[in-house]
Amino acid sequence: MTILRRQSNYTKLDKEDPEEVQRRKAQFLIYKAMEQADSNIPSPRKRRPSSFLRLRLCRLKVKIGKRLKKSISAARIAFHKQVSTQLKTWKRFFSQGDSIATLPPLFN
Repeated sequence: MTILRRQSNYTKLDKEDPEEVQRRKAQFLIYKAMEQADSNIPSPRKRRPSSFLRLRLCRLKVKIGKRLKKSISAARIAFHKQVSTQLKTWKRFFSQGDSIATLPPLFN
C-alpha cells in the first residue's frame, strides 16, 4: 500500500506557448527548405571536378585499352613467329631424315 501512496518523481511541465511552438515549426520548415534548395542547386566548384575527373578517367581507359591491345597483338605476333620457326625447324629435321634414308648407298 505504501507503493500506491508514493508520489511520482516526474513533475508536470508547464504547457508551452502556442506562438512559441508555431515559431519553432516555422524556423524548422524554413531551415529544411533552404537546405533542400542548397542540395538541388549544384555549385560550379562541385560540378567541374567530377566532369573533369570523368573525362580524365575516360581518356585513361582509352589509353590503357590501346596499350593493352598493342601488347596483346605484339605478344600474339611473337608467339606466332616462335611457333612457325619451331615448326620449320622440326620440318627440316624430319625431312632430312627421309632424304638420307632414300639416298642410294655410296659404296656398292
